[in-house]
Amino acid sequence: MKNFVFLSPNFPSTYYKFCRELKNNGLRVLGIGDAPYDELNPELKDALHEYYKVSSLENYDEVYRAVAFFAFKYGRIDYLESNNEYWLERDAHLRDDFNINTGFHTKDMDSVKYKSKMKKYYEKAGVPVAKYYLVKDIKGCKKFIEEVGYPVIAKPDNGVGASDTHKIRNEEELVKFFENKHDCLYIMEEFIDATVNSYDAIVDSNGNPIFETGNVTVSSLVDVVNENADSLFYIRKEMPEDLLDAGRRTIKAFGVKSRMVHFEFFRLNSDQRLGKKGDVVALEVNMRPSGGISPEMMIMANGADIYKIWADMIAYDSTLVSKAEQQYYCGFIGRRDGKAHQMNHDEIIEKYGSQMKLAQRVEEALSGAMGNFMYVANFNTEEELFAFYADLLK
Repeated sequence: MKNFVFLSPNFPSTYYKFCRELKNNGLRVLGIGDAPYDELNPELKDALHEYYKVSSLENYDEVYRAVAFFAFKYGRIDYLESNNEYWLERDAHLRDDFNINTGFHTKDMDSVKYKSKMKKYYEKAGVPVAKYYLVKDIKGCKKFIEEVGYPVIAKPDNGVGASDTHKIRNEEELVKFFENKHDCLYIMEEFIDATVNSYDAIVDSNGNPIFETGNVTVSSLVDVVNENADSLFYIRKEMPEDLLDAGRRTIKAFGVKSRMVHFEFFRLNSDQRLGKKGDVVALEVNMRPSGGISPEMMIMANGADIYKIWADMIAYDSTLVSKAEQQYYCGFIGRRDGKAHQMNHDEIIEKYGSQMKLAQRVEEALSGAMGNFMYVANFNTEEELFAFYADLLK
């Protein structure tokens, strides 16, 4: 029996489904987390062969001892994953120390965690990338801005999501950025007028996708996080060929094997230096599933259980699960507390109840990027989807 160590299997709350499907496929699933065992949901408890509680997942020595205990008790660890951006480097370090040959190792981390170093792999894939400057001082920033013009985007070179991302429109905002920035390396990039499109895939051990889908971000994640805006995105009903092509080439360029990925691209809203309106341009790679509620929405849109497909990839390197004949645009809107929206909850359910898949509060830890109360619904057409958005945003 193969041993699979799953770090932080209780967060996000739906991740117990990864563990459940691994168990169903005959793997021994061993969990490590900082939540008390009694607080784990019953489905997760049932999926785990054993759970080792640490006082903090930030404490490497504790987590190391937990993996060592499992290795002593059950033998060689075959897989170790968290499927979580925050723990990618921790996962890699543990794979190094326990000679786990599946997944990324520490030597691979620069290319998948640092936005500046991702660019050469996107270029290897033939996908255009934005010009950038690794921030050293304000003089260097001004010289870069002379080349590309305002606005520019500044964010941590090794960062998660849109946190600490700044759109700098003028010299006054540039000075303010330097006054308030954290003590870390920032990347400054030319601004691209574009819509974020993702390519999401489950990739086998030969670097071939066995499942593909993607989303479109309607509201800027920077505005959602920094301006407390409502959050809107949707899973596509069908993937355009140019995005599939860019995603597949990016898989090969980064050497991705045996994992689920979330690659982000820009689709240009106008003719620019990087291309014509509608062209696909690189943003960044994420070597883990799309965050938040996205995995659930992928299932709703495609009628295919991505947790099962992922576990099949781990166990069998293939899957018999396929997309349903009928697929949908699956739309998400996360509304902020305290906003005077015209439609109340009862009115929304009355009008859209037959299409509604979820209507519930967002976990507090995810509310920064997702809003406070989410509605998720399926639609046959984009026109119907955008009418739904328009109603809920009023």
